[in-house]
Amino acid sequence: MTDDSERAVQAAIDGEMRLLDPEVRASPARVLELLDPEFTEIGASGRRWDVESVLTVTSGGSVSAESPVKVSEMSGVVLAPGVVHLTYFADNQGRRAWRSSVWRLTETGWRMYFHQGTLTG
Repeated sequence: MTDDSERAVQAAIDGEMRLLDPEVRASPARVLELLDPEFTEIGASGRRWDVESVLTVTSGGSVSAESPVKVSEMSGVVLAPGVVHLTYFADNQGRRAWRSSVWRLTETGWRMYFHQGTLTG
């Protein structure tokens, strides 16, 4: 991986970890800084989400500071210049899911464009 690719993947990982941070999730303004205006998600429940519906959930305390999401096996690849795909395993208080997200570089920085979760046993 080139230095530019490594920096791109690290920027996406940093953004992903910020979105999982309970303090960030509690602030709609901070979440908006990390979500692309065209963001969509297919949640582990099968529900389709957009920016507004995600803001409703994240500002409602979906992740607590006492029980943060546990992340493992995080990896990323550059799909094209300015586009990074991340995958990882997340455990949110026993709700375990494989997660996948696509990040793209915009004029204001790296933003999550797409996210998907798949529950696992």
